[in-house]
Amino acid sequence: MAKPRPPDDPDRIIAPGTRAAKGRSGDANALWRYERQRRRNALAQPGPHAVALVLDRLKADFNVPKIFRSAEAFGAHHIHLVGIGPFDPAPAKGAFKHVPARFHEHFADVRTTLDAEGFEPVALDPSADVLLHETALPARCAFVLGHELHGLSEEVRGSSGIRLVRIAQWGAVDSLNVAVAASLALYEYARQHGGPPPPMRRHAQRARD
Repeated sequence: MAKPRPPDDPDRIIAPGTRAAKGRSGDANALWRYERQRRRNALAQPGPHAVALVLDRLKADFNVPKIFRSAEAFGAHHIHLVGIGPFDPAPAKGAFKHVPARFHEHFADVRTTLDAEGFEPVALDPSADVLLHETALPARCAFVLGHELHGLSEEVRGSSGIRLVRIAQWGAVDSLNVAVAASLALYEYARQHGGPPPPMRRHAQRARD
């Protein structure tokens, strides 16, 4: 079977030397979607909640777009991506276009931005002593999520003033999937600081699914 080719679209621009994580429909289509939606992301507006996510060197694969979908659903302000390359945005169901994304090479740059904008970092760590649901989250909160295998980077752990919290678990597994953890953290922030959600827009919900 021939390898799928990207759609014939005049808007298709691929940066030289850019590589994409392999998607279900082939590398070329995944990269085309990424480049197109990243340009549209430049017009994205912050969500209604003053909560941000910092993705600390996650794998450029399925989890990143799923986190964008949850961030859009919970009205997140924006997402910082640290050291993450192109990914297939298809699992985000269009959310990559709507949640402002900021791209960085180093966490130190993110920390400078967070401090300037008044966001307090709270890192999720399965070995932390403090439970997420028992923590009074700051009004302007930035959840930091680490790599799927290695966890938080040394750069994050060496940064002062970052609270470590963990999500309560009762099973035998050591940790949750990072996209699931992001969703639970966003829900807990919305529970503490968010207003009542608007009525469900059923036609929009069907379109996203």
